[in-house]
Amino acid sequence: MQIIEDEKITVEINGKATECDLLFTFTSEDTGKGYVGYTDNTFTKDGRKNIYFSSYDPLFGTGKLEEVTDLNEIEMVKEVLEEIDGGVNNG
Repeated sequence: MQIIEDEKITVEINGKATECDLLFTFTSEDTGKGYVGYTDNTFTKDGRKNIYFSSYDPLFGTGKLEEVTDLNEIEMVKEVLEEIDGGVNNG
């Protein structure tokens, strides 16, 4: 996994192009897909930063990000987010 700082990505959020901070990328051997996490630096009502993630094809990448809809993939990315969050909060 690669944690990324100071890089930007433009994505469509709620129907409009939004510049976001790129947070991480990784490739899953299980799915053969790449995944990218990013934030628009907005917060939820409970004060947590909004973090989004998408998948892409690392071999034939066109730069097009795809929505992650498979429940197993969503769980896998959530585990990565927890790992990052735990690492940040624990030092």
